[in-house]
Amino acid sequence: MKILTVDIGTGTQDIFLYDSNLDLENGFKLVLPSPTMMIHRRLKQALLSRIPILLTGHQMGGGPSAWAIEECARAGIPVYMTPDAATTLNDELDKVEKLGIKIVSEEESRKLKVESLELKDFDFELISKTFMDYGVSLKDLSAIAVAVFDHGNAPAGVSDRQFRFDYLDERIKAKNSLSAFAYLSNDIPKIMTRLQSVADSAGDLPCPLVVMDTAPAAVLGANFDPVVAKRERKIIVNVGNFHTLAFRLGDGIEGVFEHHTGEIDLPKLESLIRRLADGSLKHEDVFNDMGHGALVYSQEKFEFGRDEFDVVVTGPRRSMFALTPFLSQRERGILRPYFAVPFGDMMIAGCFGLLAATAEVMPELRETIYTSLNGEGRRGIAPWDNPA
Repeated sequence: MKILTVDIGTGTQDIFLYDSNLDLENGFKLVLPSPTMMIHRRLKQALLSRIPILLTGHQMGGGPSAWAIEECARAGIPVYMTPDAATTLNDELDKVEKLGIKIVSEEESRKLKVESLELKDFDFELISKTFMDYGVSLKDLSAIAVAVFDHGNAPAGVSDRQFRFDYLDERIKAKNSLSAFAYLSNDIPKIMTRLQSVADSAGDLPCPLVVMDTAPAAVLGANFDPVVAKRERKIIVNVGNFHTLAFRLGDGIEGVFEHHTGEIDLPKLESLIRRLADGSLKHEDVFNDMGHGALVYSQEKFEFGRDEFDVVVTGPRRSMFALTPFLSQRERGILRPYFAVPFGDMMIAGCFGLLAATAEVMPELRETIYTSLNGEGRRGIAPWDNPA
């Protein structure tokens, strides 16, 4: 059985091809530029040539791509976007037009003489071609699982930060587990427009598609580090390029907060973690600091100092927790981090989380996936002994 997992972030898209005939450490991996970075680089080239630009396709991750689109418009280069593509910048299209960008219909776009770029987070055709160039076919997949970060489509006048946190609260109360943030493509909530765009842009796939939020996927994946797995209660922090999210885990999800990484430093992050641990963290403490918010579901305190580390850390900006070579953790008075490396690879922690979530939403695959994730029946087969 094979499952393609793709964790799409701001800097990279991390790809892992699960094969039940192989130990997880022997699965094929790719760490490639993220789709938003690919669009960013293409637009930077267009900025130099000053050629009019048409952006079609679907809503995708913003950040670098959005910055480059807006830079082209500010430079006076004609920029056209179809309605679905324009939601990459803002769900309210009148606000996109105020940036100097012209919204055009699909029919109008076909008449323009411009350089055209298609926006989408997930490009199965390109990924499949990349694997095929190395002799690995993706025609026999049992599932595809893709993770992206989705604020959701907040109504006009409603904070997207508050809207996302209301969504997190609803999902945790409905199903108190990290896999609550994963869906089969037919079950995606209508408000989660970026998840839906992944499904819409995927085209005709050879198998079912599972989509999930990136941060819960990374935290779920970090749980498969053997050291982390031994602890019944823990706080796991995913320090992403744009968003930092911490889950306090015990009997399910005991609490969570989410902030913008650019708005915090280590002392502030440590303060948030300590208040999440003792139950004193309030939603407004984070929201009023330009973060998304906080939720605490258990008043039972989480105590530090009982084990060799205090907090589990993953994510591309985990170096925020790195210590100076001159002072120990205790001398600096900070929390002792443990940098999770599930199956020996931090970069694809989200892919392992996607794999575990797929087992939850597709019960027919559960036994095989859990056997691999739990290290049962390890075969020791090298990739070259199992040709595709």
